[in-house]
Amino acid sequence: MSDKSIKAGVLFALAAYSMWGFAPLYFKMLMIMPATEILVHRVVWSTLVLVFLVLVFKQNQKVRDALKNPRVLQILLVSGLLLAANWLLFIWAVNNDHLLDASLGYYINPLLNVFLGRIFLGERLRRMQKIAVATALVGVGILVVSYGELPWIALVLASSFGVYGLLRKQVAVDSLPGLLIETLMMLPFAIGYWIFFATHMSDMFTNDVDLNMLLVGAGIITTAPLLCFTAAARRIRYSTLGFFQYIGPSIMFLLAVYLYDEPLHEARLVTFSFVWIALVIFSFDSYRAYRKSLKGIGV
Repeated sequence: MSDKSIKAGVLFALAAYSMWGFAPLYFKMLMIMPATEILVHRVVWSTLVLVFLVLVFKQNQKVRDALKNPRVLQILLVSGLLLAANWLLFIWAVNNDHLLDASLGYYINPLLNVFLGRIFLGERLRRMQKIAVATALVGVGILVVSYGELPWIALVLASSFGVYGLLRKQVAVDSLPGLLIETLMMLPFAIGYWIFFATHMSDMFTNDVDLNMLLVGAGIITTAPLLCFTAAARRIRYSTLGFFQYIGPSIMFLLAVYLYDEPLHEARLVTFSFVWIALVIFSFDSYRAYRKSLKGIGV
């Protein structure tokens, strides 16, 4: 693979995780709407954007192949529900001043993925991976004991996205066709909610142009980072891509503390510190394993 392609992959990775990190700025502009209605628009307009992208990248045959497989459809239905739940809680957290909890959740996610891989995929944990997971658990435990509060938002976000990723590993469907099918499965629920339960703010015939543009833009906000992510994944090693995954929650953390003035209590800061230490251990171990793999193939 050429240096030019690798550099492009790095830029795509930076763009993807940066957009995910700055996404709260967008949803804060829709605070006047309930989180459920923002999710409805996110599903509806994402469907249109994803259909367009599947056609542009000529992946419609992959969609047809997946639709013919009942097992694939069953797994994508469950993963789609998990993704929708993750989206809904994330939007609610952002617009109810819990962005720090969302940030913590996405910091925990890669560590939880390792743990889930051990339980469900039989993947063996290296010693430093065990230490990293244990360190993160200590941090969460300190918050529970000293602050008397379980960080449920962070844990639900991390676990729902972690199980989502675990399910997607079980089906041989590329990310773009898979996401389209997941979104299509959520579309009837979204339209049903829009028709029977949505407030007047979802009436696009009476809204002002600015609000309607924000609602339609929810589809782009969903798919643009994914498009950059898939472009990056094609150009650089997946293990290398993992080193960029902390950009998103780091941006969220800075936005929460310095822009939205969310309180960073001592116990919560201690929890973040333990998780950060765990991620340093985890990243160092991943880098060391990555270097060994390069030596093993003679690079």
